[in-house]
Amino acid sequence: MTLEAAIHTYGYAAIAVGTFLEGETILVVGGFVARRGYLELPLVMLAAFTGAVVGDQLWYYLGRLIGDNFVSRRRTWQRPAAKARRWLRQYETLFILTFRFVYGVRTVAPFLIGASRVHPVKFALLNVVSAVTWAVAVAALGYALGQAAEVFLHQVKKYELALLAAIAVIGVALHLFFMLRRRKQPVEAESDDEA
Repeated sequence: MTLEAAIHTYGYAAIAVGTFLEGETILVVGGFVARRGYLELPLVMLAAFTGAVVGDQLWYYLGRLIGDNFVSRRRTWQRPAAKARRWLRQYETLFILTFRFVYGVRTVAPFLIGASRVHPVKFALLNVVSAVTWAVAVAALGYALGQAAEVFLHQVKKYELALLAAIAVIGVALHLFFMLRRRKQPVEAESDDEA
């Protein structure tokens, strides 16, 4: 199976799964691929929206069930959890609407929101609004990157798969870099959370 055929066959499912797990990179790639004509942009956005909403709703309910105990056992989540708790206390609605746009707290936020006992209906409604905004904005960014590639690369068809692979590799590398950097940083004390 060629890469093009694989994109046509599994592209939307890959975007849904990637955004379920944590997927700015895959969504940017999805937007880029849509610009190149392999996928449809509205369906890329729908797949991303679906993955993001389902993932965050699941993490929210897990947070209600096992919440702070689970988070406290994850050493790498301590720093983002401290930030997320502070922001959640100060700006609950705004935080729920924007956490998916804030690198570093996106993974831990739904757990903490669930553990904080934010009402499920409130979270679900705000989560849907946030996911729609996020899916449209990030997919549009990938689409714009594809358009920019057309302007700068006159023979973009020759280079598009290499450019697509480069975007994916850079995204994964940045994610790994920040993840490793977080692991090496000392855990903030709970008193730092109050500062």
